[in-house]
Amino acid sequence: MESEQITNPGAYFDSYEDLKVHELMLTDGPRQNAYHNAIVGNRDLFAGKTVLDVGAGTGILSIFCAQAGARKVYAVEASNLARLAREVIKENNFQDVIDVSECRVEDFRLPNEEERVDIIVSEWMGFFLLHEGMLDSVLVARDRFLKPNGLMFPDTATIYLAPCSVPSRFDRWNSVSGVSMQCFGRALRHQGSDKPEVLTVAPEHLLHEGHVVTWLDLKEVTTEELDAFEAKEVLVGQRTGKLQGFCIWFDCTFPVGEQGGRIPNDIVLSTNPVAPETHWKQTVIPLPEGACEDLEQRDPIAFELKMTRNKDTNRRYDLQLTLLDAEKEEHSLPCECQMTKCILMKAHLEKMQVDG
Repeated sequence: MESEQITNPGAYFDSYEDLKVHELMLTDGPRQNAYHNAIVGNRDLFAGKTVLDVGAGTGILSIFCAQAGARKVYAVEASNLARLAREVIKENNFQDVIDVSECRVEDFRLPNEEERVDIIVSEWMGFFLLHEGMLDSVLVARDRFLKPNGLMFPDTATIYLAPCSVPSRFDRWNSVSGVSMQCFGRALRHQGSDKPEVLTVAPEHLLHEGHVVTWLDLKEVTTEELDAFEAKEVLVGQRTGKLQGFCIWFDCTFPVGEQGGRIPNDIVLSTNPVAPETHWKQTVIPLPEGACEDLEQRDPIAFELKMTRNKDTNRRYDLQLTLLDAEKEEHSLPCECQMTKCILMKAHLEKMQVDG
């Protein structure tokens, strides 16, 4: 499938005709709850409004919008699943509210060329947010069809990274039914060393709460700004454990309305290991055997992460992670790590505050 998608862009859309893909998404409780709460729970934002659903899939988000009182919903789906979406919409008696178009959003046109929509909804996120995602298409829709003060659902996205332990790829091979299989584990890791893995990371295996790699304002970000991201940092270990890889996850937030005059709570779809598990799980970059080490609390971890679009297809991203020498890298001030220079600098800054 990987090589086919590179040579045949249409294969990307064909893959979404597999109903198992949609079963996975529809049975993802946190995903469903976040969108349902964001849309149906914000009727004041949707009542009487026009909505564009980009990559509508089975049509469930379009139905949420209709349930929230939207006047008109344009559901755009590039795959043959659009035909099933029409059936689902008819099954729920919203065929007079929701129009389904079987085309790419880049080829879509509103009935009235002068018209703009009030809201764009889409579930475009891929692994570690951007990989195999369709954010570029959502941004095309935003620029062509959204009113100047229109809303995006979701409206922000954040990518996080944290050092972690990966016992499922390392420690489990110390004994398999009483047999040492460490050489098999090494061979397995070597075989997959050229790509990250999608895993479920237990919260206790995170060695840090997470560093923000990038934050995206979906009302403002451009496709050019999505071409590459870099993060270079010295993190301070917050838990004792074995450094065996780096874990990447994302959060998305949604607009909230007045909700009866109450101060609204943020609606967040999170793939953080501490949050309920989603079908995205987490993305892990395992370290080579020789780079793994035991860490204590307050040990510094220096790294550089580069995320760049794949040269063959802009729907994929290449990740490059480099471990750096914490002794040589600049630390944030004040730094809580246990290196002598940081302990002395922290003491100096605290003394200056007292004297001041």
